[in-house]
Amino acid sequence: MKTVTLRNGTTVPALGMGTWNVGDSADRRSSEIESLRKGLEAGLRVIDTAEMYGNGRSEKLVGEAIADVRDDVYLVSKVLPSNASYEGVRRACRRSLEHLETDWLDMYLLHWRGGTPLEETIRAFEDLQEDGLIRGWGVSNFDVDDMEEIEDLSGSCQINQILYSLEYRGTEFDLLDHDLKAGVVTMAYSPLGQGGELLQHPALKEIAGRHETSVGPADPAQIALAWVMRRENVMAIPKAGSAKHLLSNVASLEIVLTEDDLKVLDRAFPPPQRKVSLAMI
Repeated sequence: MKTVTLRNGTTVPALGMGTWNVGDSADRRSSEIESLRKGLEAGLRVIDTAEMYGNGRSEKLVGEAIADVRDDVYLVSKVLPSNASYEGVRRACRRSLEHLETDWLDMYLLHWRGGTPLEETIRAFEDLQEDGLIRGWGVSNFDVDDMEEIEDLSGSCQINQILYSLEYRGTEFDLLDHDLKAGVVTMAYSPLGQGGELLQHPALKEIAGRHETSVGPADPAQIALAWVMRRENVMAIPKAGSAKHLLSNVASLEIVLTEDDLKVLDRAFPPPQRKVSLAMI
């Protein structure tokens, strides 16, 4: 199992589980819970959620899924910028803890930057940590200038969760290296793209044809995940709505892309040659 190590010394798997849109459908609830359970059994300890996802429905489903195995989970949630004031963060955290039916979060992130001064949000995070309600904090959707401001205010930011995939490589120009040097882990959301278009690309299909996994021939999704996790200090949190999908994601950890594979992907998805605005979805 490939891992990443946070600046506080905690080591977690480089492959975790995202929960965007999870909990929105009663018909899918049992399969979504089964998927999370299968992931935990396979060693994917990291589960990422947010108060925004379904207005708490995702957190409630996650809470149900991990109720009897909470100590085995590295649990991440996020606070909305509209709740990023000192008191707003503290209220939002307690609300998320209630939804998740837990006494603490392993990691609490500011979902994206809003109008609240960062020092106020950081003060709330640090007080929550002192109170034992969270064990670490970080940010999401922060570009280099934002991260520099964070670093001027505190040396305790541990994670920057960003959009990173073959379709969105702009962060390779400066942000990924900046965070690596600063000791901040990059957590890649939507590493498989949106809507399935990425996974239909001929380059991914070509490379998948060259690799095998323990569950059979590789597929484009596994290649896309292996590509994201090829970098030091980067973890990925794809969503898997079924146990079958989850086990396919796990198999991506077996794939080691060759130099030829990477050249094919660079031609199909060129790396950035200049600074571009940070993409968000």
